[in-house]
Amino acid sequence: MAGFSRTLFLGKVFHLSTALSKPLTRNARCICSSAALLQDENASKPGWLTNLLRVRTLEPSKESHSSQLSSKEIVYEIQFHAVKPEAMESYLQEFSKFQALMQNKGSGAKLVGSFTVEIGNQDEAIHIWEYDGGYPMLNEANKIYRTDKEFIDYRKHRNHMLRSRKNQILLAFSFWPKPMPREPSNIYELRSYTLKPGTMIEWGNNWARGIQQRQTNNEPVAGFFSQMGDLNFAHHIWGYKDLQTRKETREAAWGRPGWDECVAYTVPLIRHMQSRILIPTPFSPLQ
Repeated sequence: MAGFSRTLFLGKVFHLSTALSKPLTRNARCICSSAALLQDENASKPGWLTNLLRVRTLEPSKESHSSQLSSKEIVYEIQFHAVKPEAMESYLQEFSKFQALMQNKGSGAKLVGSFTVEIGNQDEAIHIWEYDGGYPMLNEANKIYRTDKEFIDYRKHRNHMLRSRKNQILLAFSFWPKPMPREPSNIYELRSYTLKPGTMIEWGNNWARGIQQRQTNNEPVAGFFSQMGDLNFAHHIWGYKDLQTRKETREAAWGRPGWDECVAYTVPLIRHMQSRILIPTPFSPLQ
């Protein structure tokens, strides 16, 4: 429907330009005068047609998106594990031992958050790891994980409990807070966005302003964008005391200047979005 509206709008502009190429009737002169006034009024407002269509343009850059939006000194990994329903309790017990083993082995991997999905994909566990030291630290951790006998035995046992699994390597948006441990008790919302290719900078530019309207209840937890795995993904994590607090916090944001603009300019960049409500596991640093 949006595409049809834009076609209709542009069609009217075409017919107007065709009409103006012919001798002007009285009505046509009025239309021409109105169009000229509209043009003069918006001449000092760059991109007025672009703004009307809710798209912002960006200057070409020789820098990668990641270097403009984040630092590579720390990389993150998010893991999605689809667990067999009957195995969830055993799986969490085994994963608790695994995350302690990762620390004891000196892998350099630090667990940031560990959750089960309350609303969204059922029987799913989500884990977020931090590698302070960037890709060299990630490489070292993967080497230990692949070759250490205790980890090999763990994987054999764990794999019988899973239906599927996947991961992504992420960088953190520089304008989001660094994910830090939180005291009980909270729920968390993971909002995942699949963006149109080439729009990550535009997404970041808008959210760097928009996040200022979402600070009142300390709800921002972390913001990431994908580097490996499924690409063109942005993940935002929010923390709330409960679902009612989430509702009130989100509604209050609409009363603050700038939030409506953030939404208006970022919605056209999205191809798909998903929301999950997460419950921390007993061993998660985010509680």
